[in-house]
Amino acid sequence: MKLFMVLFLLGIHNVAPVIHSLIEFYTSSSEATNIPKFVAVVLVDEVEIVHFDSNTRRAVPKQDWMNKITEDYPIFWEEETQRMKGNQQTSTITINILMQLINHNEGPWIVEGISGCEWDDETDEVNSFIQFGYDGDDFISLDLKSDTWIALIPKAVIVKAMLDNNKALLTNLKHYFTYECHYRLKNFVNMGKSSLMRKECPSVFLLQKTPTSPVTCHATGFYPDRADLFWKRDDEELHEEVDRGEILPNHDGTFQMSVDLDLSLVQAEDWGRYSCVFHLAGVKEDVHTTLDQRVILTNWRSGFPTAAVVVAAVAVGLLLLTGCIIGLFLWRRKTLRFRRSNTSVSSSSSGEDPAVKERTSEEQTMLETRMQTEH
Repeated sequence: MKLFMVLFLLGIHNVAPVIHSLIEFYTSSSEATNIPKFVAVVLVDEVEIVHFDSNTRRAVPKQDWMNKITEDYPIFWEEETQRMKGNQQTSTITINILMQLINHNEGPWIVEGISGCEWDDETDEVNSFIQFGYDGDDFISLDLKSDTWIALIPKAVIVKAMLDNNKALLTNLKHYFTYECHYRLKNFVNMGKSSLMRKECPSVFLLQKTPTSPVTCHATGFYPDRADLFWKRDDEELHEEVDRGEILPNHDGTFQMSVDLDLSLVQAEDWGRYSCVFHLAGVKEDVHTTLDQRVILTNWRSGFPTAAVVVAAVAVGLLLLTGCIIGLFLWRRKTLRFRRSNTSVSSSSSGEDPAVKERTSEEQTMLETRMQTEH
């Protein structure tokens, strides 16, 4: 994935090796009113396949092909439900310990955890990761290569010391993310390959709010997310005059993205020299859309939106709305996983508060026992 993005940034539109991923994302929050206090999702290649929350308390499939798993493994969904309930209980115990260790005794909080593995199907290389965030900030992560926890902010140093001393937990986590995660990922990819390995080109629209607004090239409905969307003049890709958006998920498992073109730098007689180009990895032919006033969807010409504009606007709006939840998970995946401190955090030299130690000892024992048996 990283190599693929670098190639696109350089303007080299080649096909990158296929990197498959299995990601589990958990979020727990206090004082939640309109959302569950605990939500867990499992994603394969950034497509949601399992969902669990504290309201329904059931693990359910999010892709039709996931229902086939019971043909060879009839009790999968019962076991997955119990595993998620265990993760919810572990999350509650962890939060209680965490809040006491860092003296967060009042007010709302949110804890996020992301873990999983990536597999290169060409080299068979596997990389795993575990990281936690607290109140929107990266908190602590596990380096499975060096077998050490890394405190990402000063408040996490005391938690790092506690986890570093739990060798049994580290052994259990390393076994799961080195072997079992890889095994699960391969099985899921094999089971859903007809869907996960498919190629779908998008519908492409040109949109504009006012005569002086940028023209937005919007591509939606493509799969997979290894794609690029850019404006070019003649045969030259533009960089200065454009504003590129991120790739976002749609509710149906496909993706969408947009790129804006600043018209203040475009002469009227040169419009025909500009075009929006969509490139999908593994597909030889790109989708070209020439900059033409006649194909731009807008409501400023007549003063009233046409039926086509209304349909397109509603469709784009719904796609943006329904992609928000999974998009939030994927955004937090990137920020939690790849954000790194520029300086290392050293361990605290001060001693533990005996009162805190007494309050948390029982919960810590429960946490260690639970986490050692879950995976």
